Amino acid sequence: MMKPGDLRAMTVDQLDDEAMKLKKEQFNLRFQRATGQLENTARVRQVRRDIARIKTIAALKRAGRPEPAPKAAPAEKPATKPKRAARSKPKSE
Repeated sequence: MMKPGDLRAMTVDQLDDEAMKLKKEQFNLRFQRATGQLENTARVRQVRRDIARIKTIAALKRAGRPEPAPKAAPAEKPATKPKRAARSKPKSE
């Protein structure tokens, strides 16, 4: 899996080359699946998501939009109310 930080450091041309390489791999994986030779089925999903990730970052760079800031550490959750016990249904006779 390609990390978004690594992809953001690449140029648009490098991203296009990487996307082309992954598209070829995706094509080969589809043939392997069709012929029953595919061993790592999770790789199909991983490659598809990597292609989408690359296309998204390349589109942002082409549009000249600023890159999203890295996610901050989650703030502490406020104190929550204690949960009430579930009500039981009255028995009908």
